Amino acid sequence: MLILVTNDDGILSPGLSVLADTLAELGRVVVVAPDRERSAIGHSLTLHAPLRAEQIKKDVFSVSGTPTDCVNLALHGLLDERPDIVVSGINRGGNLGDDITYSGTVAAAMEATLMDVAAFAISLESKTFNAEDFVHAADFAAGLVRQVVEHGLPTDTFLNVNVPAGEVRSVQLTRQGKRNYNEVVEAKLDPRGKKYYWIGGGELGFHNVEGTDFHAIVNQAVSVTPLHLDLTNYRSFDELSSWEIDTLVPGQGDDK
Repeated sequence: MLILVTNDDGILSPGLSVLADTLAELGRVVVVAPDRERSAIGHSLTLHAPLRAEQIKKDVFSVSGTPTDCVNLALHGLLDERPDIVVSGINRGGNLGDDITYSGTVAAAMEATLMDVAAFAISLESKTFNAEDFVHAADFAAGLVRQVVEHGLPTDTFLNVNVPAGEVRSVQLTRQGKRNYNEVVEAKLDPRGKKYYWIGGGELGFHNVEGTDFHAIVNQAVSVTPLHLDLTNYRSFDELSSWEIDTLVPGQGDDK
């Protein structure tokens, strides 16, 4: 088995090394990760600057780009064969609810799926570093790799996994939850009296709804959320079909 491992916390992240060491029991592991932290960079791809990949040691590469760059470069330049699966993580901090739209960890799994390679992202919902928690998350990742390789994933689907810190009571299939975004931008003054801003400075809440990833984590359960690439909101078709958008053809009729 060939497993590609990446992350958005950077090549020196302890979660990355624990994950790679654990998955090495299943087969050959190649690590291709950003040379520094790239958290909250989303599905960003570097198009207007060269990428550099430094081989740290055998099957370990540090890339001057984003998690998406790492997966793309690995599949099309660094690997001599396609991997059986891509695993992104272990992220330090959860990627729950709306957070997935920002997450570089999740974006790496998304990129692999775009390239028709099975993938999942895995994060540890913890504010502090605890080696035992990372080991538990890595062990779960290894078990999930076996399941994915054995059964395959549905078309257009990848998995977003979140592991609670401390005791794990169960594993749940969940849906994406919802954040409460309140006061997430803080305005401050620098020593010269000029205003500056910190995004993400406030405390984020969430809707604790049963069946969601947030609810699972609160109840000490591993959350496994299947995501897909098609972002179309099919439920909106009926409502939007009542609009007169067919009258808005540019250059035809009265558009005032």
